Amino acid sequence: MKTLIVIPSRLSATRLPGKPLLKINGLSMISHVFKKAEDANIGEVYVATEDQEIIEDVKKNGGQAILTSKNHKTGTDRVYEAIKKIKKPDVELIINLQGDEPLMEVEDIQNLYYQMTKTKFEFGTLASNISNKDLYYKENVVKVSTEDSLINSPFPEAINFMRKIEKIDKNIYHHLGIYCYQFETLERFVLLNQSSNEMKYKLEQLRAIDNHIKINVALAKASPIGVDTNEDFVAIKKIMEYKS
Repeated sequence: MKTLIVIPSRLSATRLPGKPLLKINGLSMISHVFKKAEDANIGEVYVATEDQEIIEDVKKNGGQAILTSKNHKTGTDRVYEAIKKIKKPDVELIINLQGDEPLMEVEDIQNLYYQMTKTKFEFGTLASNISNKDLYYKENVVKVSTEDSLINSPFPEAINFMRKIEKIDKNIYHHLGIYCYQFETLERFVLLNQSSNEMKYKLEQLRAIDNHIKINVALAKASPIGVDTNEDFVAIKKIMEYKS
């Protein structure tokens, strides 16, 4: 299936402004993510951003970038504008890879793509097992609950996404910053108004759940931390510098 990977990114993140251009091993975080997406080898990769500095950085490091509006409420809306500007009418699948996930594993991106092409489901994402119980109670670590265990079922449906949980229960996983949609599903999603749950919890995937768009979840082998705070950045920088 003809696929595009689009990475939404902006400098004005509230918790860690300027994070896409923070450098690890001499390369900006956004360019690390871009190169991971390219290594997955499943389609062309673009960064979608409202910032000229990000465009210049990505292009300097050999990537493709599209300038988008400053008025988007969510990354998915930004991805959709970029898709319209790229003008690839035969695209069937869109992968939205978050720009603050430099530790995302290539084979996990490929597995999500494989599950979506095999099942033809409308909307998919990834989650990993939670080994550190403290993560259950961290609000910046998004959790997803699923109908069936990700161990026993390759691509079960998500029941809910949440930042806080009252108690540790079965089939609750760490949600990772990646989505894959059929093109028609993406179009339907961006035409919907933001739902009250989406705005309350600042989780755009709840717009889909609240409008009866099913999201299926595949198990990721790795459990990468996204970069939300300076503490996250320092931790990821140490891991990546050690690996190199």
